[in-house]
Formats: sequence, structure tokens, C-alpha cells
Amino acid sequence: MDFAGKDKATYVKETFNSIAPRYDLMNTLMSLGMDKGWRRLAVQKVGAMPGMNILDVCCGTGQLSFELGQAVGSEGNVTGLDFSQKMLEVAERSLQQTSNSAHIRFVQGNAMELPFPDNSFDGVTVGWGLRNLPDLRQGLKEMIRTVKPGGKVVSLDMAKPSLLGFKQAYWLYFEKLIPLMGKVWTRKASAYQYFHDSAREFPAQEELVRIFTECGLKDACFTNLAGGVVAIVSGKKP
Repeated sequence: MDFAGKDKATYVKETFNSIAPRYDLMNTLMSLGMDKGWRRLAVQKVGAMPGMNILDVCCGTGQLSFELGQAVGSEGNVTGLDFSQKMLEVAERSLQQTSNSAHIRFVQGNAMELPFPDNSFDGVTVGWGLRNLPDLRQGLKEMIRTVKPGGKVVSLDMAKPSLLGFKQAYWLYFEKLIPLMGKVWTRKASAYQYFHDSAREFPAQEELVRIFTECGLKDACFTNLAGGVVAIVSGKKP
């Protein structure tokens, strides 16, 4: 993948800053409106319950954080972390329009060095974020470090469909149509070309389960969504 002379972290930050205002709209268009349901399933997978303290890494505009906030209720807490200031500005604006929002907070920070003590959270989620990290394993280990023993780490991200015919149609759609949509709606075709390229390079769901296990999680498993276009991968800290 060509980062135009920049390291991945800098390129990704600039990319997400540039598309922040229309990021949620594009997610809905790209997923044909299924993204909200996927986030709700991720909340179920992490086991979010009233009173829990959950961390949402690479939170972006905060859509998964808001779903978590509904699950943990006013007795719980949700911390959304992202390194893109523009994405967090969108999240903060949405937060101001959300009722009972005092238990949700957003902080700017680096997923590679999470600014939280060990064993701080009852669960950790990351939505469409692992593939953007410069070192997937290091980022995953940081999430594991900050979750309490018995808590889950849950990733919701692009995956690799395997059904013959559907697989080819999906990648053609992703390679040709998504950058065109990005050009029309955000004037940033290159950003959505990056989404395609990063999804191509991201480990398949089966491989990601192995990485979760190698990094120290137990009972790692995946759940395919939309025919394997998206997958939820989860594991529990011993």
C-alpha cells in the first residue's frame, strides 16, 4: 500500500480527518444500512451490561460508543478513544444531542499506547479500527492489557467472504464502486481506495482468531455477518 511517503499512522490520521464530516453517511451507504445492526451485535458480544465500564478503541465518530452507552446505562461508563481530532469533533457534537450522555466521554489518544492503567475496563471494543493500526498485534496487546481478567476484547471489521461468485462480486463492488461513492459524496476517492486496500491486506477472520489467541486471549472465535463481508472476532482475557 502506497502511503505517499508518509508512515501509516500519519496517513490514516490525515485520511480520517479529511472525511470525518461525511463518514457516518458513507458507512450507511457502503453497508446498505446494515452497520447499525452490526454494532449492536458487537455490543452483545462484548457482554455490555448495566453498570459496566467499557472502552471503545478507534471510536471514530462514536457510533459504537453510543450503542455501548445504551447497554451500560447511566450507572456505567463508556470511554471512546481515537487519534483523529476531526472524527472526535463529530462524536462530541453527536454526544451533545444525546440524552443521558454524562456517562460517555471521548478522548484523543494513541491506540498503540493506551493512556489507561492495566485492568481498567470490563470490556474493550474496536470497530473498523484494527486494520488501521501500524502494528495490529501491539494494538491488540494494549487492549488486552487494559481489560480486566474475564473481560472480552471484540473487533468488528471487514472480513473475507469465501462463497464462490459472491466473493468476486463483493471485491469488484469494493474496488470500483466504493471509491466512486467516496468521490461523489466526500470528494475523497483516495480515502475510500485506502479502505479497499486495507481490507484486502487485513487478515481473514480465521487468521485474526489465531492472532487473538497468540496475543493471549482464550476462547477466541469469529461470527460472520453479511456472508463474511464483515466479521466480529472476540476473545476473553484469562
